[in-house]
Amino acid sequence: MTFIKTLRTILPGEALKTNEPLAKYTSFKIGGKADILVLPQKIEQIQQISKLCSENNWSLTILGEGSNVLIADEGLRGIVLLTTGLNTLEVDIKPNEVSYITVGAGVKLAKLADTACKAGLQGLEFAQAIPGSVGGAVYMNAGAYGHDIEEVCTRVTVLQNNKLVEIPTPEMGFGYRTSRIQREGGIIVEALFRLLPGDMTQIQAETKELNNKRREKQPFEPSAGSTFKRPEGHFAGGLIEQAGLKGFTVGGAQVSEKHAGFVINKGGATAEDVCRLMHEVRNRVHEMAGVWLEPEVKIFGRKYPWET
Repeated sequence: MTFIKTLRTILPGEALKTNEPLAKYTSFKIGGKADILVLPQKIEQIQQISKLCSENNWSLTILGEGSNVLIADEGLRGIVLLTTGLNTLEVDIKPNEVSYITVGAGVKLAKLADTACKAGLQGLEFAQAIPGSVGGAVYMNAGAYGHDIEEVCTRVTVLQNNKLVEIPTPEMGFGYRTSRIQREGGIIVEALFRLLPGDMTQIQAETKELNNKRREKQPFEPSAGSTFKRPEGHFAGGLIEQAGLKGFTVGGAQVSEKHAGFVINKGGATAEDVCRLMHEVRNRVHEMAGVWLEPEVKIFGRKYPWET
């Protein structure tokens, strides 16, 4: 196939896989096969791949650590691009002054937070508790414990229309679990974080405390993180628990008995199981409280039942 031959000139060896199962690339451990999976190591390669897809009318799906996604059982057509190869991490420390960390989109958010902690920089303690990559965290303005990415990210480098664009935070359109990139499209390739100097002991203590909270309250089984967004004036997990749905199960998918805000893969769960479960949860919570829960997890390759 000419298209794949051209791709192989951009991505040699194991950086290109065909008919690749995607379940192992997501925290949910769910999903069918990708027609083509690519693992670029450089921004220039992503530009070339994006251009090739545009010219050949091939779909292009971007994945980071796959921690907030649900992939259809039928898999994904076209190309799935993993950003995990974009792993640069440069720390510019100015003693007793504002410092900056430039980080590739594929770097794990926890690694970024750990780097900041070891450098004595405060502001990313909350991020240790969040799975996933920097690109995904910026894309959805990820947050935890009252803080989010918008507070510490000062600039984002995005590939849009095959051109690299630097977007300052005030122009990123950040909101609760959203950003301008969700609405306009584009591939996040790098981000710049602005951090303040802090007391190393205090930073480590706060990081440890938040990690302990996460271990105590959140399930360890495969999941996509928080399943639903927080409705105004409520907590999604609280509403689901009040509806008597802790432990509610469809196939291999279950509302966690530890924290009702999470849907977990008990073993062998399919995307269909998860979607049916989420549909029922939404209906029952609406019947009880008059609130429609909106998904936080992003779905690829199909629609949610209530969207069809």
